[in-house]
Amino acid sequence: MATTNGFNFDQLETYLKSYTEIDGPLNIEKFKGGQSNPTFKLTDSNGSYVLRAQPIGKLLKSAHAVDREFKVQEALYSTAVPVAKMLHLCTDREIIGSMFYLMEFKQGNIYWDASLPEIPSPQRPAYYQAMIVNLAKLHQVDIDQQGLAEYGKPGNYFARQLARWSSQYQASETRNIQAMDRLINWLEQQLPEDDGQVSLVHGDYRLDNLMFHSEKAEIVATLDWELSTLGHPWADLAYQCMCLRMPAAAGGMSGLLGKNRADLQIPTEAEYIASYCQQMQLSQQRISNWSFYLAFSYFRLAAICQGVAKRAELGNASNSQASKIGAMVEPLANFALQVIEEDP
Repeated sequence: MATTNGFNFDQLETYLKSYTEIDGPLNIEKFKGGQSNPTFKLTDSNGSYVLRAQPIGKLLKSAHAVDREFKVQEALYSTAVPVAKMLHLCTDREIIGSMFYLMEFKQGNIYWDASLPEIPSPQRPAYYQAMIVNLAKLHQVDIDQQGLAEYGKPGNYFARQLARWSSQYQASETRNIQAMDRLINWLEQQLPEDDGQVSLVHGDYRLDNLMFHSEKAEIVATLDWELSTLGHPWADLAYQCMCLRMPAAAGGMSGLLGKNRADLQIPTEAEYIASYCQQMQLSQQRISNWSFYLAFSYFRLAAICQGVAKRAELGNASNSQASKIGAMVEPLANFALQVIEEDP
């Protein structure tokens, strides 16, 4: 069995035979996604599976918690939020070199271009509506009923997240970026008061973390739960809208900056927010302090990109494009500052 990305898979087949229905021999190939936690497709005589692991090497505190990913998806499997079935969690780092979990392999399409060129124009609104409906279902999950009451700290989400990601950013900083310093200072000064809303949040809710049915606008799996926690629903909504404000290709993320949404038959940001509020059965169609939530989303993504750059410097990044992703930190901070200047 080959060693891939620093992982030693020699013991994997024998180990999995003891805990799962895997029969072997195993074929292992790495997915192109999974910037943070390396993700592999495993195939044996019975079918295919997905293995998701922590990176090899020194990790930032609380990062790459694949055991949390396993827990939240296992809890959501019985809800209206579509997720893959969890099969096994291995906390023994001696098996392949790090903690990992195994889940079912779902069939479907992942779209990497936010303009959805593969989809005929008249059908595109349905795909964006599916994303909105899925997000609302996620935010309406009964966290107590699903055993997720201890999945995060309720309340003061943005204050805690700002402190956490500022600390993570500083720990992974490779050079001083004045735009990031200005952004962090503004966010600290503009923190909105906590309004008591608490829901399960995905943390990285965007088009390419959703798997659609191969023939229709139906989401069959919500992927990549590494950043999920208990938090504020506006965080996911703003992050999704931030993604759509991005350039067509930005560090592996596709946005709609400069695109004519009307021609593409893709909803405007205001329409997207209004539809989400309707799905959540809210009386409002706008979100107060929207510039803060957008700016925070840019900041957090910039901090994540800086972490990827740091791992590239240390030699344990999971993707060959890690250094390019690190180059997005300053542009992301500048995008946030532009939002602030337009709507202070």
